Amino acid sequence: MIIVFGGAFNPPTRAHLEAYYAVKKRCAVTQFIFLPVSSAYTKGELASQYHRLNMLKLLTDGLDDCTISDLEMTDDHFLGTYQSLVRLSDQHQGQTAFVIGADNLTHIKHWRFATSLLSEFKIIVLNRNQNDLEKIILADDFLAQYQASFILIDNFHLPLSSTHFRTSFDASLLTDAVYQYILTHRLYLKED
Repeated sequence: MIIVFGGAFNPPTRAHLEAYYAVKKRCAVTQFIFLPVSSAYTKGELASQYHRLNMLKLLTDGLDDCTISDLEMTDDHFLGTYQSLVRLSDQHQGQTAFVIGADNLTHIKHWRFATSLLSEFKIIVLNRNQNDLEKIILADDFLAQYQASFILIDNFHLPLSSTHFRTSFDASLLTDAVYQYILTHRLYLKED
Protein backbone atom coordinates (compact mmCIF):
# COMPACT_ATOMS: atom_id res chain seq x y z
CA MET A 1 0.00 0.00 0.00
CA ILE A 2 1.20 3.51 -0.80
CA ILE A 3 0.81 5.75 2.22
CA VAL A 4 0.59 9.52 1.85
CA PHE A 5 1.09 11.69 4.93
CA GLY A 6 0.26 15.30 4.19
CA GLY A 7 0.74 18.32 6.35
CA ALA A 8 2.61 21.54 6.96
CA PHE A 9 5.49 19.80 8.79
CA ASN A 10 6.23 23.18 10.31
CA PRO A 11 8.58 21.80 11.66
CA PRO A 12 8.51 18.00 11.32
CA THR A 13 8.46 16.50 14.83
CA ARG A 14 9.11 13.18 16.52
CA ALA A 15 5.34 12.63 16.31
CA HIS A 16 5.51 12.69 12.50
CA LEU A 17 8.23 10.05 12.68
CA GLU A 18 6.21 7.97 15.15
CA ALA A 19 3.19 8.20 12.80
CA TYR A 20 5.34 6.57 10.13
CA TYR A 21 6.26 3.71 12.50
CA ALA A 22 2.67 3.27 13.72
CA VAL A 23 1.34 3.00 10.15
CA LYS A 24 4.09 0.53 9.21
CA LYS A 25 3.09 -1.72 12.12
CA ARG A 26 -0.54 -1.77 10.99
CA CYS A 27 -0.36 -1.68 7.18
CA ALA A 28 1.63 -3.40 4.45
CA VAL A 29 3.56 -0.31 3.31
CA THR A 30 5.33 -0.40 -0.03
CA GLN A 31 6.08 3.31 -0.03
CA PHE A 32 5.53 6.08 2.51
CA ILE A 33 5.25 9.57 1.01
CA PHE A 34 5.49 12.74 3.06
CA LEU A 35 3.53 15.46 1.25
CA PRO A 36 4.21 18.96 2.62
CA VAL A 37 1.79 21.72 1.71
CA SER A 38 2.83 24.71 -0.35
CA SER A 39 3.87 28.00 1.22
CA ALA A 40 0.77 29.36 -0.54
CA TYR A 41 -1.28 27.35 1.95
CA THR A 42 -2.87 29.80 4.35
CA LYS A 43 -1.37 28.89 7.68
CA GLY A 44 0.32 31.22 10.16
CA GLU A 45 4.03 31.04 10.88
CA LEU A 46 4.74 28.72 7.95
CA ALA A 47 8.47 28.33 7.28
CA SER A 48 9.54 28.42 3.65
CA GLN A 49 9.12 25.36 1.46
CA TYR A 50 12.89 25.12 1.15
CA HIS A 51 13.40 24.77 4.91
CA ARG A 52 10.44 22.43 5.46
CA LEU A 53 11.70 20.12 2.69
CA ASN A 54 15.21 20.11 4.14
CA MET A 55 13.89 19.35 7.64
CA LEU A 56 11.78 16.47 6.28
CA LYS A 57 14.88 15.08 4.55
CA LEU A 58 16.70 15.15 7.88
CA LEU A 59 13.75 13.51 9.66
CA THR A 60 13.49 10.66 7.14
CA ASP A 61 17.20 10.09 6.57
CA GLY A 62 17.83 6.33 6.55
CA LEU A 63 14.19 5.33 6.02
CA ASP A 64 14.47 3.54 2.69
CA ASP A 65 10.75 3.28 2.02
CA CYS A 66 10.16 7.02 2.58
CA THR A 67 10.05 9.73 -0.05
CA ILE A 68 9.17 13.38 0.13
CA SER A 69 6.94 14.76 -2.61
CA ASP A 70 7.02 18.42 -3.60
CA LEU A 71 3.83 17.90 -5.65
CA GLU A 72 1.75 20.49 -3.79
CA MET A 73 4.67 22.86 -3.49
CA THR A 74 4.89 23.15 -7.27
CA ASP A 75 1.17 23.90 -7.66
CA ASP A 76 0.07 27.48 -8.28
CA HIS A 77 -2.72 27.08 -5.72
CA PHE A 78 -4.04 24.44 -3.34
CA LEU A 79 -6.02 21.82 -5.28
CA GLY A 80 -7.02 19.71 -2.30
CA THR A 81 -6.08 16.32 -0.93
CA TYR A 82 -8.18 14.36 -3.42
CA GLN A 83 -6.42 15.87 -6.46
CA SER A 84 -3.02 15.26 -4.87
CA LEU A 85 -3.86 11.61 -4.17
CA VAL A 86 -5.11 11.08 -7.72
CA ARG A 87 -1.86 12.46 -9.12
CA LEU A 88 0.31 10.47 -6.70
CA SER A 89 -1.57 7.23 -7.32
CA ASP A 90 -1.04 7.76 -11.06
CA GLN A 91 2.72 8.10 -10.43
CA HIS A 92 2.93 5.14 -8.01
CA GLN A 93 0.88 2.10 -8.89
CA GLY A 94 -1.01 0.48 -6.02
CA GLN A 95 -3.70 1.09 -3.44
CA THR A 96 -3.22 4.51 -1.86
CA ALA A 97 -4.12 5.66 1.64
CA PHE A 98 -3.97 9.08 3.30
CA VAL A 99 -3.01 9.59 6.95
CA ILE A 100 -4.96 11.99 9.18
CA GLY A 101 -5.18 12.66 12.88
CA ALA A 102 -8.46 11.85 14.62
CA ASP A 103 -9.04 15.58 15.09
CA ASN A 104 -9.61 15.82 11.31
CA LEU A 105 -12.08 12.93 11.12
CA THR A 106 -15.27 14.96 11.53
CA HIS A 107 -13.95 17.73 9.27
CA ILE A 108 -13.10 15.52 6.30
CA LYS A 109 -16.66 15.80 4.96
CA HIS A 110 -15.96 19.51 4.32
CA TRP A 111 -12.81 18.85 2.29
CA ARG A 112 -12.84 19.37 -1.47
CA PHE A 113 -14.21 16.32 -3.30
CA ALA A 114 -14.84 14.54 0.01
CA THR A 115 -17.17 11.97 -1.56
CA SER A 116 -14.61 11.01 -4.21
CA LEU A 117 -11.82 11.00 -1.63
CA LEU A 118 -13.61 8.51 0.61
CA SER A 119 -14.90 6.43 -2.32
CA GLU A 120 -11.53 5.98 -4.00
CA PHE A 121 -8.93 6.02 -1.22
CA LYS A 122 -8.36 4.56 2.22
CA ILE A 123 -8.05 6.99 5.13
CA ILE A 124 -5.75 6.00 8.00
CA VAL A 125 -6.87 7.70 11.21
CA LEU A 126 -4.39 8.11 14.04
CA ASN A 127 -6.31 8.16 17.30
CA ARG A 128 -4.36 10.84 19.13
CA ASN A 129 -7.00 11.62 21.76
CA GLN A 130 -8.23 8.11 22.62
CA ASN A 131 -11.66 8.76 21.10
CA ASP A 132 -14.09 6.01 20.14
CA LEU A 133 -13.49 6.45 16.42
CA GLU A 134 -15.96 3.79 15.34
CA LYS A 135 -18.67 5.51 17.32
CA ILE A 136 -17.78 8.88 15.77
CA ILE A 137 -17.93 7.42 12.26
CA LEU A 138 -21.25 5.64 12.81
CA ALA A 139 -22.83 8.72 14.44
CA ASP A 140 -22.07 10.85 11.37
CA ASP A 141 -24.40 10.17 8.42
CA PHE A 142 -21.75 11.12 5.87
CA LEU A 143 -18.84 9.21 7.42
CA ALA A 144 -20.98 6.13 8.12
CA GLN A 145 -21.49 5.67 4.36
CA TYR A 146 -17.73 5.18 4.00
CA GLN A 147 -17.00 3.15 7.10
CA ALA A 148 -15.02 0.60 5.06
CA SER A 149 -12.70 3.36 3.81
CA PHE A 150 -11.21 3.97 7.26
CA ILE A 151 -8.26 2.19 8.82
CA LEU A 152 -8.20 3.08 12.51
CA ILE A 153 -4.97 3.10 14.51
CA ASP A 154 -5.65 3.33 18.22
CA ASN A 155 -3.22 4.15 21.00
CA PHE A 156 -1.36 6.82 19.10
CA HIS A 157 -1.16 9.48 21.76
CA LEU A 158 1.92 11.64 21.57
CA PRO A 159 1.42 14.97 23.36
CA LEU A 160 3.58 16.91 20.96
CA SER A 161 3.02 18.87 17.79
CA SER A 162 4.62 21.43 15.52
CA THR A 163 2.58 24.15 17.22
CA HIS A 164 3.79 22.89 20.57
CA PHE A 165 7.38 23.26 19.40
CA ARG A 166 6.88 26.73 17.92
CA THR A 167 5.45 28.01 21.21
CA SER A 168 7.84 26.20 23.57
CA PHE A 169 11.01 25.73 21.49
CA ASP A 170 11.38 22.43 23.35
CA ALA A 171 14.17 20.46 21.65
CA SER A 172 12.81 17.13 22.94
CA LEU A 173 9.90 17.40 20.49
CA LEU A 174 12.27 17.15 17.51
CA THR A 175 15.06 14.91 16.33
CA ASP A 176 18.52 16.33 17.01
CA ALA A 177 19.17 16.90 13.30
CA VAL A 178 15.97 18.90 12.79
CA TYR A 179 16.58 20.95 15.95
CA GLN A 180 20.14 21.80 14.89
CA TYR A 181 18.85 22.81 11.45
CA ILE A 182 16.36 25.18 13.07
CA LEU A 183 19.08 26.74 15.22
CA THR A 184 21.48 27.09 12.29
CA HIS A 185 18.86 28.79 10.11
CA ARG A 186 17.29 30.75 12.98
CA LEU A 187 13.80 29.46 12.25
CA TYR A 188 10.74 30.03 14.48
CA LEU A 189 12.58 32.49 16.70
CA LYS A 190 10.47 35.23 18.20
CA GLU A 191 11.95 38.63 17.45
CA ASP A 192 11.89 41.09 20.34
